Amino acid sequence: MISCEALFDVFRKTGITFFSGVPDSTFKDWMKFLSGHHGGKLTNIIACNECEAISLVSGYYLATRKIGVVYMQNSGEGKAVNPLTSLCDPDVYSIPLVMMIGWRGEPGKKDEPQHKKMGKVMIPLLETLEIPYEIMPDEIGKAATVITDMVDISKDRKTPVALIIKRNTFEKYGIKNMGDTGPSSKYPMDREEAIKVTVESLAGDEIIVSTTGKTSRELFEYRVQRGEDPRDFYTVGSMGCATSIANGIAISKEHKKVVIFDGDGAVLMQMGSLATVGHYHAKNLYHIIFDNNSYDSTGGQPTTANSVDFEKIAIGCSYQSAVTVKTKAELINAASNLRNVEGPHMIIVKVKNGSRKNLGRPTKTPIENKEEFMRQLK
Repeated sequence: MISCEALFDVFRKTGITFFSGVPDSTFKDWMKFLSGHHGGKLTNIIACNECEAISLVSGYYLATRKIGVVYMQNSGEGKAVNPLTSLCDPDVYSIPLVMMIGWRGEPGKKDEPQHKKMGKVMIPLLETLEIPYEIMPDEIGKAATVITDMVDISKDRKTPVALIIKRNTFEKYGIKNMGDTGPSSKYPMDREEAIKVTVESLAGDEIIVSTTGKTSRELFEYRVQRGEDPRDFYTVGSMGCATSIANGIAISKEHKKVVIFDGDGAVLMQMGSLATVGHYHAKNLYHIIFDNNSYDSTGGQPTTANSVDFEKIAIGCSYQSAVTVKTKAELINAASNLRNVEGPHMIIVKVKNGSRKNLGRPTKTPIENKEEFMRQLK
C-alpha cells in the first residue's frame, strides 16, 4: 500500500499541488491527508459536486497554466461527463487535468447494488470519452511512474487523464477521522437519535423519502427495531436527488404529506432543486435536513455547510417557511407541528457527526423497496 505523504510527494514533484473534488470512501485516508494542515504546501477545495470540481480545476489551470487533480467516486464520473466533453475536451478548450476515480463496484468484488453498473462501465465510458487512463498500482515506485507518465500525457495533449484507484491502495493516515471534530460536535443529538425523534413525532401516515448513505440505513434499521415493515423510499445512490424524487411524488399525490430526510452534503450537491421546490410550491412537501457538516458515509470529511444558512436559502427559494432546531425538545415541537404547517417547509436539524460502527444496511433489494413503496402510494 501507498502512504499518503509519499503520494503527495510524487504529485508535488510533477508540479501538482491543487486538489478539488467530492470525497469517496475508496480513498478516505487520502481525503484525510488532503484535509489536514500542510503549511500552505497544497490547496484542497471540497466541492459540492463533481461538475464544480472539474470547473474549479479548469479555472485554476486558466489562471496559472498548472494542472490540478479532481478526485471523485466513479459515480461522479457520470456527472462529470458534461464539463469533460463541453469544457475540457481537446475539441473545445483543451484543458489538462488529472482525475482520481475510486473504483466502486469493481467486477468480481462485493459492493452495494448502486455501484454495480458504474463499476462495469467506468472504463468503457473513459474509452468512449477518449480519456487516457491507468489503474494506479499500490506500490509507490510503480505508482510514481504511472502518475508521472499520465501527467506528461495530460500536459502534452492538453487533455484530461484518469487514475483509477482500487480499494486498499492507501495506508492508514494517522490523524483522527475528520468528522470527529469541528462545528457539529457541539450539538446534543447525533443523526440517528434525531431520525428516531422525528419518526416518533410525525403523525405516522406520511410518505418518507430518505437520502443516500447512513440516513437511509438508520431509518431502515429503526423501522425494523419498531417491528414495522420498512416502507419508506431509501435512496441508496443518486446523491442529492432525494429532494427531487420527493418533489415529484408530492406534486403527483397532493393528498399525501411527503417528508424528505436529507443531509447537508446531499443538499449542497443539488441545491438548485430547492428553487424548483419553491417555484412549484407543493403544499404537502416537508424537507428535513440533518446537518452534521460532514460527508459521514465516506469517512466524515467536512462539507461547506458550516458557512451556509439553509434557513435563509429555503426562504429565498420560496419555501413557505423554515426553522432551525438543535435540541430534542425543539425537534419534537417542529416535527409535531408539521400536522399544522403548510409546505413547502424546511426543518434544519443541527446534529453532531458520527454513527454506530455496527450500523447495518437495508436487507431488501432496491427493487423490493421500490415495489413496496409504490404499493403504499397506490
